Amino acid sequence: MFTGLSERLNAVFDKLTRRGILTESAVDETMREIKIALLEADVALPVVKSFIATVKEKAVGEQIIKSVSPAQQVVKIVHDELVALLGESKPLALLPHKQNVILMVGLQGSGKTTSCAKLAKRLQKDGKKVLTASLDVYRPAAQEQLAELGSKNQFDVLPIVAKQQPLDITKRALQTAKDSAYDVLILDTAGRLHIDEEMMNEIIKIRDISNPAETLLVIDALIGQDAVNIAEQFNQKVGITGTILTRIDGDSRGGAALSMRAVTGTPIQFLGVGEKAEALETFDAKRITDRILGMGDVVGLVETAMEKINQEEAQKTAERMMSGQFDLNDMLAQLRQINKMGDIKGIMKMIPGLSKMQSQIDKANIDNKIIKHQEAIILSMTPYERRHPDILKASRKQRIANGAGVSVSDVNRLLKQYEQMATVMKQLKKMGPLGMMGMMKKMNGLMGGSPMPDLANIPMNGAFGGANSFLSRFKK
Repeated sequence: MFTGLSERLNAVFDKLTRRGILTESAVDETMREIKIALLEADVALPVVKSFIATVKEKAVGEQIIKSVSPAQQVVKIVHDELVALLGESKPLALLPHKQNVILMVGLQGSGKTTSCAKLAKRLQKDGKKVLTASLDVYRPAAQEQLAELGSKNQFDVLPIVAKQQPLDITKRALQTAKDSAYDVLILDTAGRLHIDEEMMNEIIKIRDISNPAETLLVIDALIGQDAVNIAEQFNQKVGITGTILTRIDGDSRGGAALSMRAVTGTPIQFLGVGEKAEALETFDAKRITDRILGMGDVVGLVETAMEKINQEEAQKTAERMMSGQFDLNDMLAQLRQINKMGDIKGIMKMIPGLSKMQSQIDKANIDNKIIKHQEAIILSMTPYERRHPDILKASRKQRIANGAGVSVSDVNRLLKQYEQMATVMKQLKKMGPLGMMGMMKKMNGLMGGSPMPDLANIPMNGAFGGANSFLSRFKK
């Protein structure tokens, strides 16, 4: 998401930071370029005009012109205003010891039923007892789809009663939720291919019967400007309390997200980032803005690592590495930990610095299957070979390649990566704790500055020999 906008804005800021003096005309030129970038990202025109006016007013102030680093101040103003434009999400208004209803609305094909499943799974994880009910009697197998998702992801779904109509299903769901003391009832309303009076009237009746704590509009980020028009109409006729943007991983422009809060006045609550039940992110304006401006998403990266990685296993591997012990068993453990974190491209875009190389990452032909291939190579070795890689000569490499179903060159590539990493581990051991701290401070300085230095020449952690080498590790 935001790939095109991110590249345009970073190009604008790189140009701006090269100026020695920031004049009012330079600010005007920058604002024009930012305006074009936002419009090309499919942000609604009224939103763009308001955003540019606010940024320009702050960017031409006397305090900015006389500041030590005026260009950086402009970047900060744009950052802060993007955060304000996107708006912060708020916790769902769910009261304890009370029946809470969440009404899900949206057009057909927006990902509403899948979002119901994701939200149910998320609320269950938070300790809520959740019941879901499909009110969609119009789309073939819509009710069956929710039932199947419930069975697959282990959340409760109201049993289907043939030919029962939406209002009656709503009443039955409310009674079932009350009788069985459910904390949350999620109602999956029917979508239509377009907004019509019949559809809205039905949703209004369901709303009036169910008295929802939250009415969430599920909307496909890929439809761009239309998303804003749809959100406006739903808000005016039904009244929404928040939105869930789906398929954001496929939207390179991001205009829907940047326009939604300004147009509806309601927060974006969640982002759908994939098909799996866990692929629902809480919306965070600052983290999204940091990604747009190429600053990465360190918090997201850490959260992903904390959730997916076995901390005890990672600690043991780290201790071995710091002591200078590093063999192919350790490399295998690292590969498995990386694989648990999910899509490699997504992880790379969270890393400060690498996040500014979105186009290179997208074009790098990176494939998670590479990790599986590398794992297969190591598993095709004997335990002794993994502990003593130096003995791997031509005949052994051929046997390993045959066992893993890869070529000898793939085996050689993995061994070269291992040698690079092993060399760094030895260097770290020689440096001792103080030397390692110094190295980390140096790395922190390199990654914290703006504009960002040439990443292709930065030894990201020493083991990969620069960002381009890091990317190549996961290429097909």
